[in-house]
Amino acid sequence: MIDERNYMSKQTAAPSKPQVAEPPTKTRPHKSPPRPLPPWKVLLHNDDVNDMEYVIDTIVMLTPLDGQEAMIRMLEAHKTGVALLLSIHRERAELYAQQFTSRRLSVTIEPAG
Repeated sequence: MIDERNYMSKQTAAPSKPQVAEPPTKTRPHKSPPRPLPPWKVLLHNDDVNDMEYVIDTIVMLTPLDGQEAMIRMLEAHKTGVALLLSIHRERAELYAQQFTSRRLSVTIEPAG
């Protein structure tokens, strides 16, 4: 004889859901941090045209150097012919060169490495 209670409970039980594999989690490829830009030198050249005070004022106006640092750089350029003003990335060095040229001072840039 068939046990109706047991038979009915088997019939009414919800069918089990098939096991679905979860998709693998996506991992981003490891990216290294951006490398710093290579440095360029901004070189101030001596000139016999501009007043020393004008050169110092221009350096202070255009760069982050203070008056004392500007005077040291100006005197170095005056005595040796050239002085390192800054070492900075190329785009900024080019901007400094343009700004100093617009103020009638001789500045060049070159790779620092």
